[in-house]
Amino acid sequence: MKKHLLTAVILFVVFAVLLAVVTPCFAQGDVIEKMGKKLGRGIVNVATGWVEIPKNIYDVSVETNPFTGITYGALKGAGMTVVRTGAGVYDVATFLFPIPRDYTPILDPEFVLTK
Repeated sequence: MKKHLLTAVILFVVFAVLLAVVTPCFAQGDVIEKMGKKLGRGIVNVATGWVEIPKNIYDVSVETNPFTGITYGALKGAGMTVVRTGAGVYDVATFLFPIPRDYTPILDPEFVLTK
């Protein structure tokens, strides 16, 4: 009986300490929302990173000419695919932490097709 009581007291103390530590972390109402947005942004960028290739082909073609768009635009898009997908993986892996400051995006624009 004493063993069960001691176990219950220890569990209660551990729970109380955890509650005291965790509560200030979520004191700001929008922290959960920002974490969710960072996680969503990361998932979207991982899934749509490849869209950088046709987007950059089109953008470079409009700015210069179609041949440059197909060659340089494709290379630029391939590089941006790696960057955007990497940023998405980073966001997914670190969505619990407010890095960079206040969960801001590390790429501009935040998503592939945002202007």
